[in-house]
Amino acid sequence: MANAIRGSRVGAGPMGEAERGDSIARAYVSYFCANKHEVRPSFAVEETVVIPAEWECPKCGFPAGRDRNNPPNPIKNEPYKTHLAYVKERRTDAEGERLLNEALRRLHGDD
Repeated sequence: MANAIRGSRVGAGPMGEAERGDSIARAYVSYFCANKHEVRPSFAVEETVVIPAEWECPKCGFPAGRDRNNPPNPIKNEPYKTHLAYVKERRTDAEGERLLNEALRRLHGDD
């Protein structure tokens, strides 16, 4: 008797179009990434639905476009920069040396 209801739940009935409603028309759109992956998400075919120009590739995370021969370039991730790296971008070594000497003079009271 227990095997008769295996894989079912209490109150479960037949699920068909009548209970769920009519399914909407779908359009499958191909997107291609720089790694030659193809992804085909589906979109509802309605006037209000805008199909995006790019889609993220679920395999590699690169952006994918609709042109197979000209996929979008991958986003370049900048490596983590330390505070010192940012300071060195703003000042030359000579400017840094001058500021350090100025601060040391003030610290020692040589103003």
